[in-house]
Amino acid sequence: MRQRVAPLLSLLSAACVAPAQGTPAPAPEEVVVNELAPAPAPTVVEEPRPEPARPIDFTFTGELTQGGWMRGDLGPGRWTAQLGDQEIAVDDEGRFFAAFDRDSPAKIEFKATSGNLVYARETITVDPREWDIERVNVAKGTGGGGAAWWAKREPEWLAIRDARAKETGAEGWMQEFIWPVTGRISGRFGRQRIYRGEPGSYHSGIDIAPGNGAPFVAPAGGVVVLARTGFSLEGGIIILDHGAGLNSAFIHLSRLRVAEGDRVEQGQLLGNVGASGRATGPHLHWSLMWREKRLDPLLFLPPMP
Repeated sequence: MRQRVAPLLSLLSAACVAPAQGTPAPAPEEVVVNELAPAPAPTVVEEPRPEPARPIDFTFTGELTQGGWMRGDLGPGRWTAQLGDQEIAVDDEGRFFAAFDRDSPAKIEFKATSGNLVYARETITVDPREWDIERVNVAKGTGGGGAAWWAKREPEWLAIRDARAKETGAEGWMQEFIWPVTGRISGRFGRQRIYRGEPGSYHSGIDIAPGNGAPFVAPAGGVVVLARTGFSLEGGIIILDHGAGLNSAFIHLSRLRVAEGDRVEQGQLLGNVGASGRATGPHLHWSLMWREKRLDPLLFLPPMP
C-alpha cells in the first residue's frame, strides 16, 4: 500500500485562511499512514575483532638427544611453556631450561604462549642413543632388605625426593658446566641389565674415580638442598639445586664441606670422594635430574682436561 502525505503548503493554508461567511470549510486533505511499512533497521555496532595470535621465532641450543637438554630464549614477557606434558619455568627475560629423559620419544612438542596473542611452537627431534645393555640369565632380585630395611630406608628416600622438588631460585642452570673432579670414568649413564627379559634399573649418572679422598667442586652454582651422611645406599650425599628444576646429586662421599641451605658458586669445594653407602670402591657418582627426568652429565661437559 502506498503512503501519501499532504503537502506542507496546503496544510498551512488550511490552518491560516478563514473560510468565507456561509461557506462550509473544505475538509482537510486526508493523510494516510501505511501501518504495514517495515520499521527502520536497527543500527548494528560491530564488536572489535580480537587480534589474531602471532607466531614468533625463538632461539635455543643444547644436546637434543636422549638424556640431553636445551636452553632457550623467548624474549621478555609473561610466558607459559611446556615440553610435551611437562610445564617449563620461564623467567622474566623469557629464558628457560628443559631436558629429555633417557627414554624420551623421538618427537616431542615444545610450545609457549604469552597473553594468548603471541606463541611459539616447535616439534623437537630427539636423537636416539645406543645404551650399554647386558642380558643375564638370572632372576631379578627384589633390591630390598625386608620391612626392617625399608623402615630405615623410607625416610632417606623421602628426604631425597623432597630435596629434588625444592625451588630455590638458583641460576646455575644458565652456566656452562665444569667437571666436578677429573679421573677415570668407571661407570656411564644409561647402562642397564636385563634379567631373563625383565629390565633392572639403569645407571642414573656417571662414576668418576679420581682416588679416595679427592676433593670435588660444584659443576655449576646453586643452593645445597640436602647434605647428609649415613644413608643406606648413598652413604654421604649432597644434592645441589641449580634452579629451573635442574639439580645434581653426589653420593658415596667420605666428607661433606657444605651444609643444607648454603649457596655455592661454580667451582666451590663441596666435599671429598669416598666409598660410603653401597659402593664397591671409592668413586664420585654424579647424577643430574630435571623434574622427574634423568640426564647424562657427560652431555653438559666439555672434554675432560
